[in-house]
Amino acid sequence: MFAEAVAGWLSGSLALVADAGHMLSDSAALALALVAQRIAQRPRSATRTFGSRRAEVLAAFVNGIALAVTAILIVREALGRLVEPHAIQAPVMLATAILGLLVNIAAAFVLRPTGHDNLNTRAAFLHVVSDALGSVGAIAAGVLIATLGWTRADPIIGIAIAALILWGAWRLVKDTTSVLMEGTPAHIDAVALEKTIRAVPGVRDVHDLHAWTISDGFHAVTAHVVLRGNLHGTDVVAAVARAIQQEHGIDHVTLQPEAPPPGLVNIRTARSTGSAVDDDPRQQEKP
Repeated sequence: MFAEAVAGWLSGSLALVADAGHMLSDSAALALALVAQRIAQRPRSATRTFGSRRAEVLAAFVNGIALAVTAILIVREALGRLVEPHAIQAPVMLATAILGLLVNIAAAFVLRPTGHDNLNTRAAFLHVVSDALGSVGAIAAGVLIATLGWTRADPIIGIAIAALILWGAWRLVKDTTSVLMEGTPAHIDAVALEKTIRAVPGVRDVHDLHAWTISDGFHAVTAHVVLRGNLHGTDVVAAVARAIQQEHGIDHVTLQPEAPPPGLVNIRTARSTGSAVDDDPRQQEKP
């Protein structure tokens, strides 16, 4: 970061200065990601029954915002450079950009194995990748300036890099916002989930069905299950939980069994005494 800041000032390269500023925000972002990961490992307590798992999601959300702000600042400066091109010392720019690329490749290699398994780690990985893209862009701009003398290549490539950074930031903010707003996990079909529950023997109806994400890889489902017939509620909800785990891969399932409405109990009583009743289930819903 310091090397790029100094070299960018000496050479007049926006790409290097922008990348140095990006690295400054990334340093803070990586530190935030590390702290959040430590906090998330704390055990649950009486005041935080799910523990501090959401700390990683919050950190990823903040990192996404930081990426977006960085991209906007780069575009703002680049537009000014397009109007008034600055003289740039290509050799200094090239040497520093190559050094920055090597550093970012090493950092990305460290983060890559878990980059898509955890929003927090993914945020850190995206920061490093965007830094690497900044270095690649600076190298490309340096080559164009050294060979063709085209100084506007510097801000143009800066804008292209900013667009890539902004796209990654949007996806990260979108994913973390869904988690924070307790939206249905992207891989879970709520309609299919309800059908799974209704297909279990002993289930007459289901309501108050909720599916959400506590943290990456930790999904939860809650529902009220109305029982059918004389089956035991414990057996029915156990079967429902197994079906959800097998068909949707969710282990944290909380179900509340409920007895059928009183009118249905009267219908069963009438059947046991031989009274005439309508066997149409649709009629039984309105006793």
